[in-house]
Amino acid sequence: MVVVLDGETLTIDTLVQAAYDASVRIELSAEARARVDRARGVVDRWIAEGRVVYGLTTGFGEFANVVIPPADVHALQENLIISHAAGMGPLLPPEIVRAMMMLRVNALAKGHSGVRSSTLDALIAMINANIIPVVPSQGSVGSSGDLAPLSHLALALIGRGECVVEGARMPSADVLRAHGITPVVLEAKEGLALINGTQMMCAFGALALHRAMNLAAHADIIGALSCDALRGTDNAFDPRLHATRPHPGQIQSAANLRALMQGSAIRESHRTNDTKVQDAYSLRCMPQVHGATRDTLAFAKGVIEREMNAVTDNPLIFPDDDIHVEGGNFHGQPLALVLDYLAIAVAELANISERRTERMVNHALGGLPRFLTPKGGLHSGMMIAQYTAAALVSENKIHAHPASVDSIPTSANQEDHNSMGSIAARKLWTVVTNVENVLGIELLCAAQGIDLLRPLTSSAPLERVVAHVREVVPFATEDRVLYHDMEATRAIVASGHLRTLVDLVHA
Repeated sequence: MVVVLDGETLTIDTLVQAAYDASVRIELSAEARARVDRARGVVDRWIAEGRVVYGLTTGFGEFANVVIPPADVHALQENLIISHAAGMGPLLPPEIVRAMMMLRVNALAKGHSGVRSSTLDALIAMINANIIPVVPSQGSVGSSGDLAPLSHLALALIGRGECVVEGARMPSADVLRAHGITPVVLEAKEGLALINGTQMMCAFGALALHRAMNLAAHADIIGALSCDALRGTDNAFDPRLHATRPHPGQIQSAANLRALMQGSAIRESHRTNDTKVQDAYSLRCMPQVHGATRDTLAFAKGVIEREMNAVTDNPLIFPDDDIHVEGGNFHGQPLALVLDYLAIAVAELANISERRTERMVNHALGGLPRFLTPKGGLHSGMMIAQYTAAALVSENKIHAHPASVDSIPTSANQEDHNSMGSIAARKLWTVVTNVENVLGIELLCAAQGIDLLRPLTSSAPLERVVAHVREVVPFATEDRVLYHDMEATRAIVASGHLRTLVDLVHA
């Protein structure tokens, strides 16, 4: 697969595939190359004319009023990268770093940043060689972009940083040399253009959103399985009811739940003698809760894909008008708000999932054998699986607190409002991982619940789900080390395979 970056058409699906698949090749479109070269020509002319331009011939931030002589332009750009590579904490995952690199190329390809096309070629060569710069995860306040993380990325590009090779950290100069890539010697504006941007938070947002969309589909699948295991009714998924409150996500989830439960012998077994008038909210309100998350994901997709194809550095160059404009496109607020919103919406999938798990393990609520074991007392069954789900849900409540409501001034109060979008992004990543685990636990319990109702069978698609679980997790007649089973069902959720297995109406 070849991905052609043009600054205009990159999608989340394409970015995700390229981020995880090192065999994907990256190229710069001919039109983008022409735009980049044209803007660079303007920068070179301004330098020759001795114009005073922020970031080209001046210092940065509070030092914007310090004019830099032409002889020091190279040192200015390199010093910027060296001084700003001040991140700390655990390293970013390789897929996030690859996505950051592609997003930075795509933003610079718009032709408003003044970099040389040869600099982009070197960055593309690193991506195609699957060279992963060492990028610490902490240090960005989300305005002036993700300065510290992007500086570590640029540090590797100029041969002054480190890269991860087969799990080991190595000097980037050695890694670049081994792949025949010459470290970049930065020209005017290039250091600033490489690090002024929102690419870390955008990379997290795009990849987390892709995972979250998978979780929304799995919440419907696993929720339907739990509903059947709990001998719940599908009446609450009636399309006439949902047409009266026409939120798209709600209608989509209701359609999924109806289709998934259609033809279930378990459902038919209690249709005429069911003493329950209606189910608990965690079953009855799945369309409303799952659907609200779906609508949030749809909104976030629009914001993130716009940002993926935007120019986010400063100053911007407009060759047609022969001007530069200083502004704040690097400010992460549009992403910070939506990433916080996403964390809240995705966390809700776990909140309601854990309640369904509780109903399955609690005989007083669900009517199934206590803790889903046929030999209760001697064996504890799924008792502690629900504890773990509860712990993860509680943890998510901390991570769902918005980062974007905070701001700490930086750069001697020149940068006096910051978005904290990078913190929102990292929290979101954690929330998504926790929700994968919680839904995996529910899947494990729901499959056990269905098997405890044998010889009754569920619907054809839900029976395929149970059969897939049973390929890796046998029915639990006695206690065994449970975390192996929980990890196996988490992996099923994360893989996304159930979406194709049941052929969802709305995936």
